[in-house]
Amino acid sequence: MAAPWPEDPSLERHFKGHRDAVTCVDFSLNTKQLASGSMDSCLMVWHMKPQSRAYRFAGHKDAVTCVNFSPSGHLLASGSRDKTVRIWIPNVKGESTVFRAHTATVRSVHFCSDGQSFVTASDDKTVKVWSTHRQKFLFSLSQHINWVRCARFSPDGRLIVSASDDKTVKLWDKTSRECVHSYCEHGGFVTFVDFHPSGTCIAAAGMDNTVKVWDVRTHRLLQHYQLHSAAVNALSFHPSGNYLLTASSDSTLKILDLMEGRLLYTLHGHQGPATTVAFSRTGEYFASGGSDEQVMVWKSNFDVVDYGEVLKVHRPPALPATSSGNLPDVDFPIPPGRGRCQESVQSQPQEPISVPQTLTSTLEHIVGQLDVLTQTVSILEQRLTLTEDKLKQCLENQQLIMQRTTP
Repeated sequence: MAAPWPEDPSLERHFKGHRDAVTCVDFSLNTKQLASGSMDSCLMVWHMKPQSRAYRFAGHKDAVTCVNFSPSGHLLASGSRDKTVRIWIPNVKGESTVFRAHTATVRSVHFCSDGQSFVTASDDKTVKVWSTHRQKFLFSLSQHINWVRCARFSPDGRLIVSASDDKTVKLWDKTSRECVHSYCEHGGFVTFVDFHPSGTCIAAAGMDNTVKVWDVRTHRLLQHYQLHSAAVNALSFHPSGNYLLTASSDSTLKILDLMEGRLLYTLHGHQGPATTVAFSRTGEYFASGGSDEQVMVWKSNFDVVDYGEVLKVHRPPALPATSSGNLPDVDFPIPPGRGRCQESVQSQPQEPISVPQTLTSTLEHIVGQLDVLTQTVSILEQRLTLTEDKLKQCLENQQLIMQRTTP
């Protein structure tokens, strides 16, 4: 039976509630929640279910610059210009613990795939790694010589990649804490970087209006795109690894076909710079935010279901010459189990899953509950510390009063 023809991406919903530019977006694991941060110092958690009320979390003292759900979806991290990171339980109470993380603006926060640690990047020129549950600083990576805009763990958690205003992208070994390689091809500040889902390559966006893709094993530049007419502010890989989504100050979003090295779609929705983008964990949806204070949710459509498999579709004809033109003729790394041909990409037979689905779901639920319990204990410990401090202050004040009243 012929595969269904892909449709264009469509705008599904837009959320209004922020009072200043939207800086960041991220979906929860089950796509039931979408978090966004803004220059208005607030974090919003939107519910994808229609007619559901959003949560507004106030705690940061300055602009919220980054958000990231934990792999379980039970915790939400945010970073801010107030130099702190907060870990929230994304429910109606909106309780959080605070990490006094950096000596300057925190630009990026990202959980490791096991949820046990997270990485932050800052204008203090450092990248820092933290323990999620022990609430402890672990180590710092400090070879950048200008602001660090973004840092991400590799899918297996062994590597960290960072992007900086020093015009470099650096690849780090988490265990040795050494810089493995510096990529210096960008002609301006590097605004964003992330790993391909296979972990074999990275993509970076820059103020020089370009997107570049490198192989992390050979450190070779695989692809170079100059499609936007202004700075590229953010990017996001589709979970299949076949597509890359970008957001630019030229107000557009673009979807790139990485397998064929070409532009698929240009989307116009935001009035003013598009500042952030993120695919959902399945790739069925993606979200964008902009300086127009709006959060938009789009249905991918071009990636026909099943989203858990590689595409089985015929692609539409290439768009007119708005693409990068002189792309190197490379065989883009294809994640294991994916084949390449001229017209379509066929999925390989999947091995049956040996772990019963009910057991997997139960284990995921237990891990999620442990996340919440750990976070609740941390919040209680912070409150206890505050109470102790207040008691000490009261006792000191009482002693001063007694000293003054004693003849």
